[in-house]
Amino acid sequence: MVIGISGDSVESHVKFADKHHLPFTLLSDEDGELRKEWGVSKSLGLLPGRVTYVIDPQGVVRKRFSSQLRAKQHHHEALTTIRAGA
Repeated sequence: MVIGISGDSVESHVKFADKHHLPFTLLSDEDGELRKEWGVSKSLGLLPGRVTYVIDPQGVVRKRFSSQLRAKQHHHEALTTIRAGA
C-alpha cells in the first residue's frame, strides 16, 4: 500500500491526484503533527522534509530515505527495499 502525506490541504491533494492520475491515497498533515511524530525535520529550516518509509506488514520500518534534492530517488529506494524482501 502506498500513502503520500504532505502539509498541503485536502483540496490541493484532490487536484494533484486528479491531475497526475495517482493510484494511491494522499493524506493532509496541515498542522504538522505526523511530521513531528515521525521526526521529519525541515530542510534548511524552511521546507518540509521529504522522507520515504518502507514499513513491513508487522509495522517495522525497514527503510527510511530522506532527501529533499533527490526526489526521484525515493521510489527507487523504496522499490529496491521491497524487492529485497523487506
